[in-house]
Amino acid sequence: MAQSDYSAKNLLVLEGLEAVRKRPGMYIGSTDSRGLMHCLWEIIDNSVDEALAGFGERIDITLHRDGSVSVADSGRGVPVDKEPKTGLSGVELVFTKLHAGGKFGGSSYGSAGGLHGVGASVVNALSQRLDVTVCRDGATWTMSFRHGVPGEFAGEAADAPFTPSKPGAALQKGKRVAKANTGTRVRYWADPQIFLKEAEFETQALLNRARQTAFLVPGLEIVITDEREDEIRTHSFKFDGGISEFVDHLSHDDAVTDIWRIQSNREFKETVPVQNEETGTMESREVTRDCSVDIALRWGTGFETKVQSFVNIIATPKGGTHLAGFEQAVLKTIRKQVEANSRKLKAGSDRPEKDDVLAGLTAIVTVRFPEPQFEGQTKEVLGTAAIRQIVSRVVSEALLARFESTSKADKAQTARLLEKVVNEMKSRIAARTQRDTQRRKNALENSSLPAKLVDCRSNNVDESELFIVEGDSALGTAKLARDSGYQALLPIRGKILNVQKSTVAEMLANAECANIIQVVGGGSGRSFDLSSARYGKIVLMSDADVDGAHIRTLLLTLFFRYMRPLVEAGRVFAAVPPLHRVVIINPGSKPNEVVYTYSEAELNRLLTKLKRSNKKYQEPIQRYKGLGEMDAKQLEETTMDRSKRLLRRVTVADAERAEEVFDLLMGREVPPRRDFIVSGSSQISAANIDA
Repeated sequence: MAQSDYSAKNLLVLEGLEAVRKRPGMYIGSTDSRGLMHCLWEIIDNSVDEALAGFGERIDITLHRDGSVSVADSGRGVPVDKEPKTGLSGVELVFTKLHAGGKFGGSSYGSAGGLHGVGASVVNALSQRLDVTVCRDGATWTMSFRHGVPGEFAGEAADAPFTPSKPGAALQKGKRVAKANTGTRVRYWADPQIFLKEAEFETQALLNRARQTAFLVPGLEIVITDEREDEIRTHSFKFDGGISEFVDHLSHDDAVTDIWRIQSNREFKETVPVQNEETGTMESREVTRDCSVDIALRWGTGFETKVQSFVNIIATPKGGTHLAGFEQAVLKTIRKQVEANSRKLKAGSDRPEKDDVLAGLTAIVTVRFPEPQFEGQTKEVLGTAAIRQIVSRVVSEALLARFESTSKADKAQTARLLEKVVNEMKSRIAARTQRDTQRRKNALENSSLPAKLVDCRSNNVDESELFIVEGDSALGTAKLARDSGYQALLPIRGKILNVQKSTVAEMLANAECANIIQVVGGGSGRSFDLSSARYGKIVLMSDADVDGAHIRTLLLTLFFRYMRPLVEAGRVFAAVPPLHRVVIINPGSKPNEVVYTYSEAELNRLLTKLKRSNKKYQEPIQRYKGLGEMDAKQLEETTMDRSKRLLRRVTVADAERAEEVFDLLMGREVPPRRDFIVSGSSQISAANIDA
């Protein structure tokens, strides 16, 4: 029961970094892996800001075996001299005081990702231990912290004995170095009292962020070293082409336009608090800001939209005023062009919508200007109002110039773009009309379903399953193994079309792809309707060999590109058939025991266990090369029976990775595939190659 007396003595004042430790979610979003990664981004972004300001061309990030992480750059180094008001060194000020840093006034950084002055101090507050090493002014300077408190450790471990130091006395001067040798190295151990036990540094997310940053800062090299496994892995990223190369990296479909680059600098006025140098107080003044707009965009034949936005190289995944201005300008400009050419394009009186215009668009939208206003410390949304109009004006002028260009190349590209937009508009209208005028039919009502579909009796979408089976031989066995009440079968003949390097028209003209889309029942592409899908689960059932994996990847790419909502909803699965069938011989009249294994390692463990137990097994051990080698009973109990089978759910991350690998191995670009084969040739044993 709450106490009735409530007075000033009940109020609690959290000093300094205590507030961060008490409410970490306010500063880093959460205390799981996402929050742990956000702390790392804060330290990395400080080094990137140095490179962005023209100081330093390399950043080294190391994930250490003891759970710590270090970030080292070759920038100017955090200031080590005394700050006159506090009497603290620059290092201690930056790492212990909230809202302290060099990114408020604009004299040290023209544009920066870190701008609230809380990033380094928040990471320090949430660390069990943090060590800073600065090379500057011809010497090395070191300082250590525990939970944000400066002091000295009697050892190298995070939990080594710690002695706090007095304010202003913790920065230690070390050995001399060349004056040209400058930079900052931060190593920290996240505090296990703050972060969840399962929180960990996500390697793939780190690699993606490093690659992204290298694209955004041309010439900057980012090296990531992961020492956590027995085999140390190193990844290096450096790109000189900037965001044009970024767009090319993200684009996988055939081009409708070239990569168009839009660059401009504009000024805007903003009223902000500015410190009066004489009185030291903050006063509101109108200041003039410079905003640099840099955009790369390209339309392809696909229907997916990939638009990423950045402010001072900080990703804004939830957009903001810069992205709103970009989309507004693109929609408005192309709408006007369609209206002006409506007779030629046979567009009628219909107007393209946002999704029609953005279909197939890949774009990187970046703006750089001092002191952007974000919504919260996580910086996911840009709030500076003036940027919307600036970006909109810049994009509108650039696109209008492209449409009015007399160049043959520009005329051809803009004509293809308008034709694509109108086709997308017509497809959307046709799909909407069809949904409004015709209700979804079930299998008994729909006589146009492929004849080779072996449907199930149930009309309950939630319980029904569609098995896409490789080959007619496997289909025959699967017919006997399935439960006809809720399991449907659709055989495919060999490898379906490579949709990665095919147009939408070619995909729809392919019988196998068209049959799959027709049987699933939700349509395809941008108009796919998840609620119209006829089955609750789609199970890809192929042989457990190289060809089977290839077919599974082809199918996965088809679903990812043209029926993605199924993948996002977790309704696409891959069957996991066994590789081996081991018959264990039991003595006497006791029946033999059958054990299935799913990998060579699992088989070896089983055989070792049997030998230790002095148990015998039939030889040779049966090795399944395909589903057709199983009889119906074996297929049922290993792959189709819900109570015994093993299914692997396909996630969006899996599909994206599969698309990248598939684009590498089967895409149009030959040189990357050749490099991949050459670099991996040393890992292949000649004895394992079929000849």
